[in-house]
Amino acid sequence: MSIIQIQKVSKFYADHTALDKVSFDVPKGCIFGLLGPNGAGKTSLIRIINQITAPDEGQILFQGKPLTKDHIKQIGYLPEERGLYKKMTVYDQLMYFARLRGMEIPAAKKTIHAWLEKFEATTWKKKKIEELSKGMQQKIQFIVTVMHNPDFIILDEPFTGFDPKNTQLIKDEIENLRNQGASIMLSTHRMENVEAICDNVVLLNKANVVAKGTVMDVRNSLKDNTYSLTYKGEINPTGFKDIVIKTQEQKDGNTTLHFTYNDKPNIQLFNNPSIEISEYREVIPSMQEVFLTLTDNSHE
Repeated sequence: MSIIQIQKVSKFYADHTALDKVSFDVPKGCIFGLLGPNGAGKTSLIRIINQITAPDEGQILFQGKPLTKDHIKQIGYLPEERGLYKKMTVYDQLMYFARLRGMEIPAAKKTIHAWLEKFEATTWKKKKIEELSKGMQQKIQFIVTVMHNPDFIILDEPFTGFDPKNTQLIKDEIENLRNQGASIMLSTHRMENVEAICDNVVLLNKANVVAKGTVMDVRNSLKDNTYSLTYKGEINPTGFKDIVIKTQEQKDGNTTLHFTYNDKPNIQLFNNPSIEISEYREVIPSMQEVFLTLTDNSHE
């Protein structure tokens, strides 16, 4: 079942089309990557889901029903442009947003304490937001987004401003939320994080969907029958008529070939006693390569 269904959604502005009959589903209980270059339509779609603006065509279903204002409290949203009140203390800030989202005071107090403890931030309670570092503010914004246990969480560039340690901390919490039943939409330009934690993705380019599916399905869709062979020893790969060499690199006494087969793969081509094979694999494009290929200007 899907938590969100985007059905032929279009959004038009005076000088351009932001979304052009965009359709895809976000499965329940998954981390879903919303990907695309700047100007692809991601922000317009997020604004529509949050009901900041409305689609000009199409509709969005939330758990099978048309999206309405009643669904707002079931959605958590971490905007790219953070929105904390800098003069308020951390505790007052968190309590304000908890009450705004309908949490009772006793439950809010317990939840706030649990999250501050989890982020090793209990000593921040009485500090004003403006006294915190950018990374600390990011953590507070993350808590604001998720502390009311929303069914659907939208995270727009959640790793901005974090060092590797805190990036991993946020990744772990995103996965924990997924494992506890939340559905998460992650908008990011960092493809290594997409590969690390996303289950499914959609890739937008110039207002249109150019790829969607599981991360591995999307990566597999662009593979081109290229294989990699790493070995030690001496052979003349150009002597094999069944393969076409694409690249050949040497490092630390190892040779790595990237090649395609004219026919079907056959490791026996390299069954040579004078070489020692350490790796043989099919080359599957990374999400970074998928992103660059499908959003290149030549794909207009």
